[in-house]
This record gives sequence, structure tokens and C-alpha cells, in this order.
Amino acid sequence: MRNAALVLGLIGGLIGMLVGFFSYGYTEVIERWGEVDGMFAQVDDVQLIRTASFFAPLLALAGGAMAKSRALWGGVLMLLSAAGMYHAFHFNVFTMFPIGFCALGGLLAIAAGKPDEPKAHF
Repeated sequence: MRNAALVLGLIGGLIGMLVGFFSYGYTEVIERWGEVDGMFAQVDDVQLIRTASFFAPLLALAGGAMAKSRALWGGVLMLLSAAGMYHAFHFNVFTMFPIGFCALGGLLAIAAGKPDEPKAHF
């Protein structure tokens, strides 16, 4: 289960980075060149989008990397990443896989209560 959590966290974080690059870039383009009526408008909370664009993939990658040695901490980080992506970007066609991978990886990491190694977190 820890290996699956590791892989899901890393893949979710990498896809989340793509969403984050696009979202942060979108807010920058609108800020620099302005809105286009009926096509492109600035988001309501720019700081939320920019912060989540950086921290949500970072939490997913860190949680995935920690899943083998510290499954509980890694699982919590992946669940926080999924919640952050959902809160900032909502659930849509571009975010369904990073949110799903991070959430499932977090649940698998937390469920790894009796690992192969002697380090159990409960």
C-alpha cells in the first residue's frame, strides 16, 4: 500500500504542477494584459489561486516521497494537497485526476497501519 501511495502522490503532484503552472500563468496574463469581454476574466481570489498553484503540488510530491518511511505524515500531506486543489481549482476535467490520485494515495498511506517495516503509526 505504501508503494501505491508513493506512486499516486508523485503522479498527482506532477499533474497538479501542470494545473498550477497554467492557473498561475493565467492570473499573470490577465493582470498584465487585461480582461477580454466575454472570453477571459480575472478570477475572484488571485492570491488563493497563486498560493494553491505552488503549495498543493508541493504537498502532494512531499507526501508521496514520505509515504514509504512515514506513511501517516505522507498521507496527511496528500490529503491536504487534494483538499487544497479542490478548494482553489474546484473539481473539473483538468483537476479530477490530480485530486483523485492525491486523495487515494493519502487514504492508502493512512490505511497502511501494519506495514512490512517495523514502523507502524498506530
